[in-house]
Amino acid sequence: MKISVIIPTLNAARTLDRCLTAVRAQDCPGCDVEIVIADAGSTDGTLDIAARHGVERVVPNPLRTGEAGKAAAIEAATGEILALVDSDNILDDTGYFRKAAALFTDETITAVEPLMWTYDPSDTMVNRYCALLGMNDPVSLFLGNYNRLSRLTGRFTGMDVDVVRDGDDAVVVDIMPGAVPTFGANGFMIRRSALEGLDWEPYYFDIDVFQQAVAKGRNRVALVKTGILHLFCDSVADFRRKQARRIRDYLHHSRDGRRSYDYGRVPRIRYVWFVAATVTILPVLLQAFRGWQKVRDRAWWFHPLACWITLWEYGWGTVRSLFGTAEYDRGGWRQ
Repeated sequence: MKISVIIPTLNAARTLDRCLTAVRAQDCPGCDVEIVIADAGSTDGTLDIAARHGVERVVPNPLRTGEAGKAAAIEAATGEILALVDSDNILDDTGYFRKAAALFTDETITAVEPLMWTYDPSDTMVNRYCALLGMNDPVSLFLGNYNRLSRLTGRFTGMDVDVVRDGDDAVVVDIMPGAVPTFGANGFMIRRSALEGLDWEPYYFDIDVFQQAVAKGRNRVALVKTGILHLFCDSVADFRRKQARRIRDYLHHSRDGRRSYDYGRVPRIRYVWFVAATVTILPVLLQAFRGWQKVRDRAWWFHPLACWITLWEYGWGTVRSLFGTAEYDRGGWRQ
C-alpha cells in the first residue's frame, strides 16, 4: 500500500522537524510512504528541514493558504492513500499507519483518522485545552460537529452517527448526509479514489470535500483508538490570530462560492446558545468546571476566554465582510 503524506507549509520550522521525524518513524511493514510538501514561500529554514528528512517531493503553493497547499500536494502525490498531516501534527503513535493500512483492507472504509488528540500535561495551556476539549474551535462544542473524543462530553462527536462496530482497535461509523462531523484534517487518511468527481481544486477545503464524499455514499470512517499531538498554539495571542484567520478565510471563500460545508443544517438555536452562553459567562464557566472535575488541569479555565475571543473574532469578521472580503494576510506568517 502506498501512502502519500500531504503537508502544506509556510514558515513551519518551529514544528516541522518533529512532524517529519514522527512520519519517518511510522512502523508500517509493506507500506511505501512518500512525503509531499507544498510550500508557500517559506523563508525560515522549512525547506532545509524538508531536505534533511529526505522529503520525496516539494512543490510550490503560489496561492499560499493551507487549503491550496493540500490541493497542490495531492495533485503531485502518487499514493492510493492520502494522509493529510499538517506541519504542526505529531503522529506520536508509531503504529498509526500500520493500523490504518489494516483497516483500509476493508474496501467499504473510505477514510481513517485518530480518535483523539494526545493530551500532553507539559504542553502549552492552549494546546492542553484543545486536546482536552477535543477541538480547537469552541463553537464546535455548541454546534456538535466536532470529530475527536472530548473529555468534556465523553463523545467524539455531537452528531448522530451509525456505529457499525466498536472494536479494540477502532470504532467504525457511517456518516449520514446532513449530519457530517468536521472530518478531513490532522492525520485524516482517505482513499484517493474517494475524491473522484469531487470539487477539491485549487483549494482542498477538507470538511467540504468529506461532506461531498458522504453525499456520494463514500461515508464509512474508521477512528483508530489512538491519539495525535497537535501543536496548535503557543499562546493566547496565537489562538486569537488563528481564529481571525479561520473566519476571514471562510467568509472570503464562501462569498466566492468555494465553500460547501452545510452549516445551515445545524439548528440555529445552537448558534444562539453559543452567543448567550458566552455573553452571560456562567454556562461556559460551568462547562469549564465540569471539564476540570474530569481532568484536573487549569487549562480548562481558558474555555470562557476562548469562547469570548471566538465570539469577538467571528462577529467582527462577519461585520467586516459586509464591506468586502479578503483572505487573511499571510505576510510574516509563522506556524
